[in-house]
Amino acid sequence: MSEVMVRSLENLQVYVELEDHTLLADEPPGVGDGKGPTPYDLLLSALGSCVVMTLLLYARRKEWPLEGVEVDLAHDRVYVEDTESVESSGGRLDRFSIDIRLVGNIDEEQRTRLADIATRCPVRNTIAGVPKFRETVTVVAP
Repeated sequence: MSEVMVRSLENLQVYVELEDHTLLADEPPGVGDGKGPTPYDLLLSALGSCVVMTLLLYARRKEWPLEGVEVDLAHDRVYVEDTESVESSGGRLDRFSIDIRLVGNIDEEQRTRLADIATRCPVRNTIAGVPKFRETVTVVAP
């Protein structure tokens, strides 16, 4: 199980504490102070990292000549009416664009298989699924 603690600092800056790492997140100037990545930057970083690691682990297990992986990601929200192959109308839809570059002497069959494996990264599956949330809210006096 992954556990992370996030605590507010000044303005919209937040301190993120992971098991052995810490980082600062923020919103861009004008909303926040621009002192760190935004929550969506962190989400895209998690997704991209997972895709890269999943592909590298698979290629290593298969002993394929994959030397590296580069992933460009983008996220936006579009109105459902503006998208193709959506059954319902109304509302907005999150759209992720993922462009993967494989570095190495990979043949077409390996490329096709790695493209399929990229869709199986655990973070992607979490985002694409229907996660359940359990939240509690307590008040702490200053």
